[in-house]
Amino acid sequence: MTRTSEGAVQMETATKVTESSGNVFADIGVANPKEALAKAKLAARIFQLIAERGLDQKQAAALLRLDQPKISALMHGKLRGFSMERLFRLLTLLDQKIEIHVQSRQGRANRSKLKMNL
Repeated sequence: MTRTSEGAVQMETATKVTESSGNVFADIGVANPKEALAKAKLAARIFQLIAERGLDQKQAAALLRLDQPKISALMHGKLRGFSMERLFRLLTLLDQKIEIHVQSRQGRANRSKLKMNL
């Protein structure tokens, strides 16, 4: 307990801090956290490109060949109906180049990784 300058008593509460793994989806127990993070990054890039072009949702929907509610869902991070392939297609419609590199892993100890440079 501490006293304020007015003499009132304040209770101190301990705050528990847990260090992040670097993937919020893994931290909160989402199934397939690597894929969830990758989709979130792709969606964020799509959102950024739409904003840079100054498009409203109706204009973005026409450009991306989606209906406006799908654009709204995408803009609010509701990605349940969006596969990786669909997000890639949207990025290509926004004139983005998609590169996928497949490499052999060296040894069994290495874990699979999904790396994106956005």
